Amino acid sequence: MSLTLDIQQPRPFDLIGSEILIAGNATAFEGSLSVRVTEGHDEYSGSLTVGALGLRQFQGSITIPNENAFKLTRVFVSLTDDGATLDGPSVLIPVLFGPLILPGYRGWQPYTVQSGDTLTSIAQAQYGNPDFQPILQANQHVVTDPNLIFAGQVLRIPRSDI
Repeated sequence: MSLTLDIQQPRPFDLIGSEILIAGNATAFEGSLSVRVTEGHDEYSGSLTVGALGLRQFQGSITIPNENAFKLTRVFVSLTDDGATLDGPSVLIPVLFGPLILPGYRGWQPYTVQSGDTLTSIAQAQYGNPDFQPILQANQHVVTDPNLIFAGQVLRIPRSDI
């Protein structure tokens, strides 16, 4: 049986909070999965149990403490199946760290851009001020120019009041 690691959560560029939920499928003997979260300035690690021989679904989480030293909003979740061999399969997933995007981050809600919307007008309606940086940072994988958003586009609005 070949070793496989299929991560279904988090997905690339998911907007995550301090607790990172991890789920997927893995085949492994002994079933140990190493988890590492880093953005180059700080790193947190842990492990999950993923089962024994055969394809197994797994889920778990890792919590990033509030007093972390992250400086960048894009962090990387590295998962390595090291239960069977020293060279087990690994996956690297870029995600966006909500607590650095919006102080007090608790989640996000979708917003469908309407004709005539700007990031400034969306921020004013959502936050009561024109600072659109949290919206831009939460959507950096889809909005490359803050002056170019399109009707029908669905944006993630980071929230601290959910």
